Amino acid sequence: MSARACTRISCSDEAVATLTFSYADSMAVLGPLAGTHEPHSYDLCDRHARLTTPPQGWQMIRHRLKAESDVAEDHPAASL
Repeated sequence: MSARACTRISCSDEAVATLTFSYADSMAVLGPLAGTHEPHSYDLCDRHARLTTPPQGWQMIRHRLKAESDVAEDHPAASL
């Protein structure tokens, strides 16, 4: 599987999170990178995921993103 880039303009960093919106609930949800790209979601790099804020009056739910150290523990060969 090839890495997906951040969808923010002028950013080519690797995406680590996916942002979705529930317009009916006025809610934004930011979580780990989805397995596949969906047309109505936004893949974000670490920096843009941390800096993202919801529209005024909306609620933001942030799911814990997997840290680099967690990845190394899950896949010991990745730390070589």
